[in-house]
Amino acid sequence: MNSREATLNMLNKMCENTLNETLNIKYTDFGEDFLVATMPVDYRVHQPDGILNGGATMALAESVGSPCSMLAIDMDKYSVRGIEFSANHLRSVRKGKVTATAKIIHKGKTIHLVEIKIEDDRGRVISICKITNYILAKK
Repeated sequence: MNSREATLNMLNKMCENTLNETLNIKYTDFGEDFLVATMPVDYRVHQPDGILNGGATMALAESVGSPCSMLAIDMDKYSVRGIEFSANHLRSVRKGKVTATAKIIHKGKTIHLVEIKIEDDRGRVISICKITNYILAKK
């Protein structure tokens, strides 16, 4: 197993017995300043009228936004805490899969600003989110 596969396995393993596992969120790709994950759109994440729940969309976005910062710091010395989150939902989805791509747009010593674009199976942006992460020194 190469280091890329090992990192993706580590990210997916740390999500066992969490909301990510419940929503079937899977990390699929990463780089120096980005992280990608997918989530199926089915009855588990629907609103009563059969479309993707905005809360599930936000859970997916947060699930890539904070770990994106984690990949950019020394996790032995620092931890990541989301301190502000915003979302704009632009279109709805009934079925298929959505893909979230988080990209750090500001990387300071103590604050990271991460933008998350969520797209449907056809590559259409369904939501744009931002999370501000606080980088906290471990004691």
